[in-house]
Amino acid sequence: HAMFLEDRPQADRFRQKLLNACLRTNHAHQTGDPLARVRVSIVGGGATGVELAAELYNAAKALRHYGLEVFDESKLEVSLIEAGPRILPALDEVLAATAKDELEKLGVRVLDNTQVVRLEDRAVHTGDGGVIAADLIVWAAGVKGAEEIKTMSDLELTRGNQIVVRPTLQSVTDDRIYALGDCASCLLPGRDRPIPPRAQSAHQMASLVFTNLVRAQAGEPLKDFVYQDHGSLVSLSRFSTVGSLMGNLVGGRMRVEGWVARTVYMSLYRMHLIAIHGWWRGVALIVIGHVNQIVRPKLKLH
Repeated sequence: HAMFLEDRPQADRFRQKLLNACLRTNHAHQTGDPLARVRVSIVGGGATGVELAAELYNAAKALRHYGLEVFDESKLEVSLIEAGPRILPALDEVLAATAKDELEKLGVRVLDNTQVVRLEDRAVHTGDGGVIAADLIVWAAGVKGAEEIKTMSDLELTRGNQIVVRPTLQSVTDDRIYALGDCASCLLPGRDRPIPPRAQSAHQMASLVFTNLVRAQAGEPLKDFVYQDHGSLVSLSRFSTVGSLMGNLVGGRMRVEGWVARTVYMSLYRMHLIAIHGWWRGVALIVIGHVNQIVRPKLKLH
């Protein structure tokens, strides 16, 4: 009963269903039903769930310019459901509270300490006996590996199908197999939680895997992974951005919000493009992105 956003086809499916729901609601208002709403429930209060909730309101406002004469963000009801005590557990409590406040100003119903126990067609059942009506349900809770990995080998896996690895990023089952990024679960000594599944940790892991492969072929001892937390940023669409910078590089965290955080967010995204594609292609993609902002419509309706 829930949709995922793990790949492009899933995202396209969600977009199409969302647009269809908006079109139906717009038609309902035009034919005399002023109470019609598009109800979206997002399960998971991490960065994906939070950013999606904010972006839905941005998209809803843009729809009026594409033929939906009476549809705007007031016709949208979004519920963000988080089982933990607060949304954005990767950020400190002050920034998480700021993000929650921004979302609630937009109209998002933020439900923390709320466990989902069952999904039905157009309904989310919670542990406290509540039922949240929803036209669309998006599952954005945690990271899970592909189901196929269970049958591929006898490697030790987590409940989320992630390969359990040593600090050297070798599988605990087979030293010849390395894993990194979202598909790996690495619990470093002295930590109570595995390395978070973020782009920065995957990038650092990739560098170490390369180093250790070279060292293994040369018969040299392998290095352990050392995670450098450079901070986290969460974009609330065009409305706001919150986050923390530097992480343990300066022995603490520096909170950033508003336009400063937004500028840093966009800068880090561009650096990410350059790191993946190289300077020439990365810069070309950035330029193309700026051109598309001018020549392309803000919303794709087909």
